[in-house]
Amino acid sequence: MVLKNAFMTTITSNLAANNYAESPRVQKFIKRLLNPFLFRIFLFGKLPMGFLAGLSIKHLDTQSCSVSVPYRWLNTNPFKSTYFAVLSMAGEMSTGVAGLMAIDWCEQPVSILVVKMESVFTKKAVDVSTFTCTQVGEFFEAVEHTVKTGEGVEVTAVSVGTNKAGEEVARFTVTWSLRAKRK
Repeated sequence: MVLKNAFMTTITSNLAANNYAESPRVQKFIKRLLNPFLFRIFLFGKLPMGFLAGLSIKHLDTQSCSVSVPYRWLNTNPFKSTYFAVLSMAGEMSTGVAGLMAIDWCEQPVSILVVKMESVFTKKAVDVSTFTCTQVGEFFEAVEHTVKTGEGVEVTAVSVGTNKAGEEVARFTVTWSLRAKRK
């Protein structure tokens, strides 16, 4: 138990001393995901349906993440709009990338899982839809908390989807559960 407490104290001090916005590890993560080629490889290997749908990260930093999905034949429904499941992928990804970035920043393994998702569709999606989550910092705080305490943490993040004209087409509220893994 003493060894575990000493280990946790070391991790806690490392996290507190590390400003995640300036962390080279975070900057490397951002650079990798903003590279279209590397992102497509990531999608192909880890999220093949996202690859087929044409998801792309348009913006990523330590404040927000924006993910776009094109309007094309493969993504449409019989009502000539983007299928709700495709919109859901983009909405979930804009929040999930924030969680993945926070987990990558932390040196201790942390698990992450969607535990709840709510959606509101406000306008027919008939062109490119871009989903933006501005709660990236909450994921870093959650990772820091779970590593310090060992308790599970939930983050409820909102992703707002807009069309080319800037009109809201959908809004997703995704609740993520994060928990530090014990060795």
